[in-house]
Amino acid sequence: MKRTLCFSNPAYLSLSNGQMVVRLPENEAQNQLPEHLRSLPIKATIPVEDVGVVVLDHKQITITHALMGALLQNNSALVHCNAQHMPLGLFLPLEGNTLQSERFRQQIDASLPLKKQLWQQTVQQKIRNQATLLSHARKEEVGCMMAWAAQVRSGDADNLEGRAAAYYWPRLFVQEPTFVRDREGAAPNALLNYGYAIVRSIVAQALVATGLLPTLGIHHHNRYNAYCLADDIMEPYRPYVDHMVVQLNKRFPSCNEITKEVKMELLSIPTIDVCIGSRTSPLCSAVSQTVASLYRCYTGEQRRILYPEMQLSHE
Repeated sequence: MKRTLCFSNPAYLSLSNGQMVVRLPENEAQNQLPEHLRSLPIKATIPVEDVGVVVLDHKQITITHALMGALLQNNSALVHCNAQHMPLGLFLPLEGNTLQSERFRQQIDASLPLKKQLWQQTVQQKIRNQATLLSHARKEEVGCMMAWAAQVRSGDADNLEGRAAAYYWPRLFVQEPTFVRDREGAAPNALLNYGYAIVRSIVAQALVATGLLPTLGIHHHNRYNAYCLADDIMEPYRPYVDHMVVQLNKRFPSCNEITKEVKMELLSIPTIDVCIGSRTSPLCSAVSQTVASLYRCYTGEQRRILYPEMQLSHE
């Protein structure tokens, strides 16, 4: 299973014999000159092929061109964070699959009815997963949500995704009576944003590895969004982030800061177990299965995307 690495302190990251070499300076002054850092004792070496996501969350991190190239060649995702510790940018390889141009063409040629059917399936599973979380974490009545999931039509023409969200969010964070899901909103929106960014990077990475174009969505089509398809495919995975934030919110009430403790929990998202295809897999592996099934839908080999089904015990 691929590893997610987060660097939140000054560090010098380089490549040696196919290994990612991590050196940590004793003080910030040493971080100014790479040659000083090279003389420091090696703190860790990690095989590049084991790395799935690298989160760079400090302004005094140095990463060599050779290491960046090796990570991208390995289809790893590099996530750059801003001063508020929120993911700001995502680096992905240009060529992630040997049949990339052929798969681009199949993706581009996908018919509108097919894309609407795929979006219908996506919304249905997202609502079902939201309902499961709401039922188990808050013991709320979710019969209406399950009914809405069953009623979603091709392309979600009736916007049942939005209706479900209006029911879901106020009941999920009951300790925050005025909670509104908004990127710039009050607690715990920052935690949700961070978790979603991690999932988005995992999905984008899987899309590139499969030879698909993350920009060309089945529903999202913002001209300024380079990851429309990633935003589409991650929708049924969002409730897994919501579940983790609910648990964090119990431990850190009204927390809206990405502290070290909170960050470490959220960075474990790729390794949490999910049920997909009647089997349990780490979320990052489940995403790969989902994306592979999406490609087979484009080729006509199958008609349904394989999404995870949330399964929880009462909390």
